[in-house]
Amino acid sequence: MPDKNRTATGVLGGIAGVVGLSAVAGLLVTATVTPAIAVSGAAASSAITMFDNMPSYLEIDDLMQQSEIYAKQGDGSDVLLARFYDQNRLPVTYEQIAPVMYDAILSSEDPRYYEHGGVDLIGTTRALLSNVQGGQTQGGSSISQQYVKNVLVQKCEKEAPTQEELAACWTDATTASGVEGYQRKLQEMRYAIALEQRYSKNDVLLGYLNIANFGGTTYGIGAAAQYYFSVNASDLTIAQAATLAGMVQNPNTYRIDKPERETNGAADGYALTTDRRNYVLRQMLTEGKITQEQYDAAKAEVITPAINPTEQGCQQAGGSAYFCDYVRTIVLNDVAFGETPEERSAALRRGGLKIYTTLDLDLQLAAEAAISIVPATHPNLDLGATGVQLEVGTGRVLSMVQNRKYTQDADQSAADPSYTSINYNTRYVNGGSNGFNPGSTYKLFTLLNWLEHGHSVNEVINGRQRNFTVLTDCDGGTQRVSSGEVKNFEGVGGYNGTPMKFTADSLNTGFLAMSEKVSVCDTNKIADRLGVEYANGYKTYIGNESIGENVNVPYDILGSKNIAPIDMAASYATIASNGVYCPPKAIDAVYNTEGEALPLPDTTCNRVLDESVASTAAFALAGVINGGSAASSRIGDGVPVFGKTGIHEQYQTWMDGSSSKVTTVVWVGNVKGQQRLDRNSANGYSLWRLRHSIWPDMQGAANAKYGGERFATPDSNLTRAVQIDLPNVVGQPVDRAVATLEAAGFSVIVGDAVDSTQAAGIVERQDPGAGRVSGGTTVTISPSNGEGVAVPDVVGMNRQQAVDSIRGTFGRNPAETCVVKEGATGPGVVTSVEPGAGSIVNRNAQLAITYERDTCS
Repeated sequence: MPDKNRTATGVLGGIAGVVGLSAVAGLLVTATVTPAIAVSGAAASSAITMFDNMPSYLEIDDLMQQSEIYAKQGDGSDVLLARFYDQNRLPVTYEQIAPVMYDAILSSEDPRYYEHGGVDLIGTTRALLSNVQGGQTQGGSSISQQYVKNVLVQKCEKEAPTQEELAACWTDATTASGVEGYQRKLQEMRYAIALEQRYSKNDVLLGYLNIANFGGTTYGIGAAAQYYFSVNASDLTIAQAATLAGMVQNPNTYRIDKPERETNGAADGYALTTDRRNYVLRQMLTEGKITQEQYDAAKAEVITPAINPTEQGCQQAGGSAYFCDYVRTIVLNDVAFGETPEERSAALRRGGLKIYTTLDLDLQLAAEAAISIVPATHPNLDLGATGVQLEVGTGRVLSMVQNRKYTQDADQSAADPSYTSINYNTRYVNGGSNGFNPGSTYKLFTLLNWLEHGHSVNEVINGRQRNFTVLTDCDGGTQRVSSGEVKNFEGVGGYNGTPMKFTADSLNTGFLAMSEKVSVCDTNKIADRLGVEYANGYKTYIGNESIGENVNVPYDILGSKNIAPIDMAASYATIASNGVYCPPKAIDAVYNTEGEALPLPDTTCNRVLDESVASTAAFALAGVINGGSAASSRIGDGVPVFGKTGIHEQYQTWMDGSSSKVTTVVWVGNVKGQQRLDRNSANGYSLWRLRHSIWPDMQGAANAKYGGERFATPDSNLTRAVQIDLPNVVGQPVDRAVATLEAAGFSVIVGDAVDSTQAAGIVERQDPGAGRVSGGTTVTISPSNGEGVAVPDVVGMNRQQAVDSIRGTFGRNPAETCVVKEGATGPGVVTSVEPGAGSIVNRNAQLAITYERDTCS
């Protein structure tokens, strides 16, 4: 509307500005002379001086474009997972725009476009005179000038660090009134003229149609045609082209995606937009771009939007949404995508990146089916479940699933607990939780520690329930774990055994016994070496230096820390790759808008374990699947696999394992709280057993696609049978003898009491006897019954002396046997006694003697 309060001074100042603008434009574009106005020439002179001092070169940045994330199908084709943008734009080439669109935009915005040198002096002067005189506000800018303004606005949007600075920059780029408006107009004109000296008319026109706003976040004719009419820009009709051309004057007023609006909505037939479209059609008719018949037909059409929303964000990715979100956080966190958070955010939302990921949709779909047996909600606990798979030897993430649906809408997750934005598979920094207790799957690191110290998996140690003195600190410090403080799963008793057996049975007391020989400190350092850290980012070590207090406690070895499943997967993949650790990798390639490959995040693989250690660990872990605690997860497809179960106090359950090609980790447990899984069920399964249904399906799908070879042969030294010292316990009371032998790592059988001269309950003999024996030997001890007597040595005595001696010891006469010996004299000489002299026999035993004499009667 006209400004009714303009003063004469204001009008004269405006006229002076008009003269200046007109003079400058006339000089530079060799246009016709501005209509004479009775004003001093000082304004024109001043304007020309100011114009000469302005920059003439405008750097045109790349268009703000949407970034896209892709995954691969089994046939190798790329599938769009999600897009991200501040401006929804689909850049098109000159040939991809219908000619009628060019006719519509030029007829209505700049009919003399191909005649001027960047500035339409006639249009600019007409608009300025109208504005100065208080009439209808007119733009008067050529397409080239409008392109310049859009470029400047985009610079603001890309570079302004705060909303306040963005608003100020936007105002500077768009001010249309007052002295500032004239100065901006002069600068715009100078840029436009220089622009057309560098680029062809067609290039400038295409640039304008690709950058212009068409309402909301819809930018460029490609996206506008798709969004408003569900057609390509090349297929626009006359009426559709006129509608879109009309929008550029006031995009948010003329947009047709708000049917609920009272003004310019469906109820009034989009009246404002219809009027504007009809204006464009009249201009097209006037300029001879359409016939009267085409005009009448197009004008008669009712604007009928065919809105085709362009979703953005990972919710587009369906079941792959959490993997998509993991990729999103990598872009926002990794310096490969920018030095600052602002640069990285801009790269994702404005940089037009094409991000090709590692996701294998075959495995992803199989994983989604497998995890579906876990309900998104449970009446008794905050139930969560995840599955993640990594490619062995590269760290490429092949699948990532969880039991809840993805959302970034806090209100939705608050209203419906089956939705969450938290990725349970990843660390907190990657949109994850604070992690979960891995339970016995963490025993892997004690096993590796044991092997790195040269111990054999077949070395026998005392894993019985008892008091333990655990090596916790790297400098030899210990902590005591009292008997009964740590129990084994389902009340299983401890035993003397080997780490091979302890691993298969997941025996807590066995691993405590191992930690009496190798420290918890070294165990935790190995976990750190294999990429495992607290999911919330808390550090206990920098290199080998501790940075916290009580960082090593006995319960660490039983999986008390909060770890992200993806980190456990990377650790088990390290064993499968024979000691080479590869950080999880989610991105295979990234390209910019020019199709140029960009640097990727650093996911360099490194050897962190000796091959002998890794191969022997794989050998031990194979026993867990083959008859051990993970027998329920056995697949039976012939592909060699190893694995490890984990339960943390029935609050968290895990199944971790791998073939030589793909590693799979499954977690089912409490997201928050501590409700026992063994006391709840879902879909016919006890919750703690769900992992054994999910893991075989996921790993089985990987085996079917990728196969797998035998793991490397275990090291002979690390699987050797170890000779150990067997102590002598003869003469000890039975209970002390048993304790002595068990402490030394032997199993003991207490046999029947035997005749002995020792007191009852004293060990009379052991089998085998003391000395060097193989580990795992079972020792049988025989206690005394206290009833033993030594047989006296009566050989050589005469018969009567022998009988008296035996009767005096045993209280009865011996049986006698006389043997005739020619030449013998006297009552006879004893030649033998049975049992033999010195034998220990029961005091009620019957002895027998043999004697010789010349005649026996």
